[in-house]
Amino acid sequence: MTNKTTLYRNGHILSPAYPMATAVAVTGSRITWLGPDEDAPSADETIDLGGRLVTPAFVDSHAHITGTGSSLAGLNLSQVDGATEFLDAIAAAAAEMPRTAIVIGQGWDETEWHDPTLPTREQVTRAVGGRRAYLTRTCGHTGIASAALLLERPELAELDGYHETGVLTLYAHRSARAAASAAIPDSQRTEWRRSALRRAASLGIAAVVECGMPSDGAAGGEADFTAILALAAAERLPRVYGYWGELTAAAKARELGAHACGGDLSVDGSIGAHTAALREPYSDVDSSGHAYLSASDVEQHIINCAGYGMQGGFHAIGDQAIQNVITGVAQAAQTVGIETVRAGRHRVEHAEMLDKSLIAGFVTFGLYASVQPSFDARWGGPDAMYATRLGVDRAMASNPYGSLAGVGVPLALGSDSPVTPLDPWGGVAAAANHRNPVQSLSVTAAFAAHTRGGWRALGDDEAGVLVPGSPATLAVWDRTEAGLPDLSGDVPLPRCLRTVVDGETIFDEEDDQ
Repeated sequence: MTNKTTLYRNGHILSPAYPMATAVAVTGSRITWLGPDEDAPSADETIDLGGRLVTPAFVDSHAHITGTGSSLAGLNLSQVDGATEFLDAIAAAAAEMPRTAIVIGQGWDETEWHDPTLPTREQVTRAVGGRRAYLTRTCGHTGIASAALLLERPELAELDGYHETGVLTLYAHRSARAAASAAIPDSQRTEWRRSALRRAASLGIAAVVECGMPSDGAAGGEADFTAILALAAAERLPRVYGYWGELTAAAKARELGAHACGGDLSVDGSIGAHTAALREPYSDVDSSGHAYLSASDVEQHIINCAGYGMQGGFHAIGDQAIQNVITGVAQAAQTVGIETVRAGRHRVEHAEMLDKSLIAGFVTFGLYASVQPSFDARWGGPDAMYATRLGVDRAMASNPYGSLAGVGVPLALGSDSPVTPLDPWGGVAAAANHRNPVQSLSVTAAFAAHTRGGWRALGDDEAGVLVPGSPATLAVWDRTEAGLPDLSGDVPLPRCLRTVVDGETIFDEEDDQ
């Protein structure tokens, strides 16, 4: 990084230090000045903004980069509307592939189909011409396997979550998904990763939290995780902060180059798959879900992370899973001290079902909520998937962003891509237009949670705001009005023209055309 000074002028700079600023100067990796055009310092390079808006760049606080790239370039089943379209889509994909290739698709959601009946294993097998295939539900916690894949992996039949229909959940799903992933050539996976990160940059995203985890035999998950970190470090791409989701593995996380030992360290599954752990049973099946980790597991993990000075965290969606987290953190605090726990900025990913007592636990122990507003936009409200699975009362009480923010729980927004797409302005709009208006955030609060909130959840209190001395991490948008847009109603979202990370441009729309 050189000490060249770049002046961005003739725009609208979103800054609490100088709300009327029209220009900002960047020297090296830092903002050195902002104010009116007429007072601007000399610069080595001047960029005319043409009246455009400049804001802090976004942080996507929860994503899966290889899976995102696969959904962009591979078989995306998010738009199919029933078993017939599902089978037609996988048949068309298989017809273009060698006989030895594996058919991998993701994104289907039967709760949005006109008829939620899933295709059978036999139908899937015929559609892919007898090939190996694994098709993952949008939540990432259920999949459908073809007969060839099940024959190749007979041990799946011994795992919890196996079903002879080929629809797999729990540990059988985890193992099948890992096996399917391992069959993809690494060169293809590298292109998926690069495609996903370039897409993020084009959306004004400066940093992505990659949630990695072990797979069968560990090497697959570790190899994918470290390859993502290496790619982001070597090329002009968004920063990637690796969160390694393995229990009491802080030392290993550090060896892998992880930022934290958490992320998708799953206490439970998902609401859509009926595997989120609930206090009371689901409304549509006789089950309360599944807890992968107990409060004791949580306790030991937090103690382990504290011993290495590392941030920890957990995937917890259902209220019983979140209760396990709160109870375990409280027990850990008895050992390491509550101030040590609070200083750790430990995170809960998703945090969808919370009552007042659970929210109080977040406040007591300084827990951060890493949430995905697009979940509420897609599945929330009185008539979508949450209502089917949980009943209307619990559905309307889910994803309580307003209640969390109202008592000071720090929020960081993300996508969980490819579960929902990379779309930061869409996430801000979803938080501001919550399906339960009581839980809405203001556009300003939602934007802050998707920018400065994301950095703070990473332990960085400097980034995410445009003031002199702060990192020059910003985005330029096609919006020509000052301030944040009004996101109420069906309005076009801002389009990114340029993304800058620490003074270095990682996306320029003109260069990308």
